[in-house]
Amino acid sequence: MFCKNCGEAMNDNQAICLKCGVKTGDGNKFCANCGKEVAENAEVCLSCGVAIKKSNSDYLAGKDKVLIIVLLLLIGGFGVHNFVMGETKKGVTKILLNTLGAIACGIGPIICFVLLIVELVRICTDKYEVDTNKLF
Repeated sequence: MFCKNCGEAMNDNQAICLKCGVKTGDGNKFCANCGKEVAENAEVCLSCGVAIKKSNSDYLAGKDKVLIIVLLLLIGGFGVHNFVMGETKKGVTKILLNTLGAIACGIGPIICFVLLIVELVRICTDKYEVDTNKLF
């Protein structure tokens, strides 16, 4: 096993890299299998062919999963959890759907509720991908 931050060889039981001090599994500069440098957004190491696992700190834009779930459950209709993850467009869309939908015919809040359930399931199953350009 190799450090994903500096490429140093590591024991499989190490919690941190002794060379750079980074937690095992964090980093994205080197392949954990062969220790060779990899491209920043690579999904596969071109040296050994192993899939590059994203570090846990990248998931949910580095925010705590429990915090995001609590925000989603308490005030998710206003898109607060989306704002916390940097998804401003999604947050504004949810505010508009709730505000305009409540005034018009009530469909907006129903759409938001369905979106919240889908987001909750994706976050709980680690399938949620933060995308700052999407509206939904």
